[in-house]
Amino acid sequence: MHRISHALHHCTDVTRGQLLTAACRAALEAGQLIKSRYTQPHDIAMKGAINLVTETDLAAEAAILACLAQEAPGIPVMAEESASTHQLTDAHPIWIVDPLDGTTNFAHGFPHFAVSIALVDQGRPLVAAIYQPMLDELFCASLGGGAWLNDCPIRVTETEQLINALIGTGFPYEVEHTLADVMRQLAAMLPKVRDIRRAGAAALDLAYVACGRLDGFYEMNLQPWDTAAGWLLVEEAGGRLSDFSGAPFSPFVPQTLASNGRLQQALLHLL
Repeated sequence: MHRISHALHHCTDVTRGQLLTAACRAALEAGQLIKSRYTQPHDIAMKGAINLVTETDLAAEAAILACLAQEAPGIPVMAEESASTHQLTDAHPIWIVDPLDGTTNFAHGFPHFAVSIALVDQGRPLVAAIYQPMLDELFCASLGGGAWLNDCPIRVTETEQLINALIGTGFPYEVEHTLADVMRQLAAMLPKVRDIRRAGAAALDLAYVACGRLDGFYEMNLQPWDTAAGWLLVEEAGGRLSDFSGAPFSPFVPQTLASNGRLQQALLHLL
């Protein structure tokens, strides 16, 4: 795959390189399927009061599962739309997949969504791929091999002052249960930073921290498939993740704070 040739060259392990190739191929295949259906009518079902799933989520997930089974057979998969896979957290290694992060955007014709795929082993992500099909942007990373956007290396920003920082956030689906915390965090954050963006796709928010489009990102109650790939991207790009107390990050905890590292303590203070 020519668009990840440099990423593969910097990959420190042959097997890891094969897994990175599998993740990227699956993300690209699903992304092209999603793009082909973008302007078509959608069959929308509800997983909650405002939590959507479309026929394209399911088709993209099926495409990813088939691709990963062919490229990396025998590795279990935790995928968002396959409820039977959600108890596989003890598997080593395991693929963690969001076939369409930003389904609400997709369903409304708002062109900001992505495919997110990570391979996690012993609690650490080893490879990651996030693909934004509408911009044809493939973010990828391997542990120790750096972070890349369409085969160009990416780094977090060097912003050191909150007032110069652009921060991303998101709101939980069950916001009625967390509204007080969401508003408290916004009230603390907004006067201290340059501005806040809420674009509706956490995987892309993390990829944007990794490539310097955002200086930081925070959100509560995300799922492993929202953050596993972005976690590796941010860290390989020189950034840092934690929970809201500063404890080490895990995609299985309900708090995500990512930054360029320089802003982490100041953002923790606000949260």
